[in-house]
Amino acid sequence: MDDFWWEPPMAGTELEHLVGALERLRTTFRWKADDLDAAGLNTRIASSDLTLGGLLKHLAAVEDIQFTVKLTGGRIGEPWESTEWRGGNDWLFSTAADDSPEQLYAYWDDAVRRSRDRLGAALTHGGLDQRVDLAALDGTHANLRRILFDLVEEYGRHTGHADLLREAVDGRVGEDPPDGWRAVQGRFGPTA
Repeated sequence: MDDFWWEPPMAGTELEHLVGALERLRTTFRWKADDLDAAGLNTRIASSDLTLGGLLKHLAAVEDIQFTVKLTGGRIGEPWESTEWRGGNDWLFSTAADDSPEQLYAYWDDAVRRSRDRLGAALTHGGLDQRVDLAALDGTHANLRRILFDLVEEYGRHTGHADLLREAVDGRVGEDPPDGWRAVQGRFGPTA
């Protein structure tokens, strides 16, 4: 078993490095949010309204938006369509405190699994240069590379937030999960 399954290859293709960077950020984010009760997931710092629970719910929705709406133009699907959410971030962040830790972890873990599956399916039809549904106002369509880079950027921003929030909860610090880390709560784990 690889103790550092989240690490990108030392020498790989552009695709391997891009997906590897995303997986490392996903894993670091999930490690920062892992094994917390409702109080821990709802902890805030300073004047910010961000919580780890809110970030779990927000990033779950972002995963589904990137790999359904932006990739194919499809509907976002469940679990989002049967909620009161209508696309804004406020609802995701403000309602996370109403969800159990198990539900928050499931939102995120399941969305990442769906994203991995959808990305894999897209890659069987073409590489990073393939056109996706996301388009600029002038009608220029983005490619799959853009969607992946946007998701890496989103995780980079929010993993930094998670660093600060987790340290405030119980002092957990560090850049990477410990050797051989696996999620304590939920189903997140290696892609292979």
